Amino acid sequence: MRNGPTTPLEEAVSKLAEGRRTPAPTPGERDAVTLLQRFADTFLRDVNLGVLLIDLQFRLVDISDTACKLLGWSREQVVNHRINELFGAMPKEHHPIKRSLLGGVVVTNYAFSWQNGTYRHELLMDSNVVRCEEGHILGAYVLFKDVTNLKSLEEQVQRNDRLAMVGQIAAGTAHEIRNPLTSIKGFLQMFKRTLTERGMNKEVEFADIMLTELNRINELVGEFLLLSKPKDLNIEQLRIEQVMEEIVPIIRNEAVMHNVDVRVVHTVPLPPVVADREMLKQVFLNIAKNGIEAMVDGGHLSIYLKIDESCKCVLVDIHDSGPGIPGFLVDKIFDPFFTTKPNGTGLGLSVCQRIISDMGGGIRVASKGYGTTFTIAIPY
Repeated sequence: MRNGPTTPLEEAVSKLAEGRRTPAPTPGERDAVTLLQRFADTFLRDVNLGVLLIDLQFRLVDISDTACKLLGWSREQVVNHRINELFGAMPKEHHPIKRSLLGGVVVTNYAFSWQNGTYRHELLMDSNVVRCEEGHILGAYVLFKDVTNLKSLEEQVQRNDRLAMVGQIAAGTAHEIRNPLTSIKGFLQMFKRTLTERGMNKEVEFADIMLTELNRINELVGEFLLLSKPKDLNIEQLRIEQVMEEIVPIIRNEAVMHNVDVRVVHTVPLPPVVADREMLKQVFLNIAKNGIEAMVDGGHLSIYLKIDESCKCVLVDIHDSGPGIPGFLVDKIFDPFFTTKPNGTGLGLSVCQRIISDMGGGIRVASKGYGTTFTIAIPY
């Protein structure tokens, strides 16, 4: 049993047991009560489920350790508080747990998102009432499970299907597009040289604009080709902090032009990982650049290097203090061709996710009103 004071659930079990006792409980009955107490305590402590017990006054009677971890709550701070008080300023219509539960409304497989600091969890919830032998409602319970990884995997499979389709189209058309582009660009450069010699400055500007647009098309075709046939990974054992040191000067140069301050936080020794150094640089630079460009009025870009021992990964959190990403767009930002930039292709993050996935890792994003955090996980 847990050391320390008796939990509310244990007290309830004890009272229930006392109410059922005959004048002299048998050893078997005492053993059954002890077993039930131990099970209840172990269940709330060890089960990989979020468990909430609620009384008729809509107060939280007890909560499992997993629920505390997922919701970011402390048992001592929330037990005996009304459920609606625990959601702060969140509008009542958005509360995942509603008082109608105590009226017998059963909830099954209700999906909702929960933001815990910089992490967003996708949860699946079941709930029901607890009745006495006479059928009267004594309270209710809520069970929920973290399905973030399952949902991310499902979304990634769907994106990979779309990327594969784009890749097939790219494989068949990219070279056919590039060949005429090369010819057009060569002739334009000749025209520009002639126009420059004749002093036709306005026409030279027009030629520069056309050459710039041709380069944009060429870059887009290059991204198509990367999707159709990803570059072979050059896998080696490396240290993430060393990779970050190599690109921080590049990030800081970009940040200076946008009045953005960059800091790298690295407080614990990191284990080596097996990954592609150049591909990691591409991913880190792309996400950092996106964060810098999001802060149109300046701000702070923070890069945190840390370890997640639960999944055996080195985590790289890239956080910007920009306006954040609207909730209805968060799930779309990794989709091919989705972009909020006027001149964006919508392939940058798709390519980043593809690269990290090929290394056995993952990318997730969290944004809540102010700022956005991209978390890149690389297994070690």
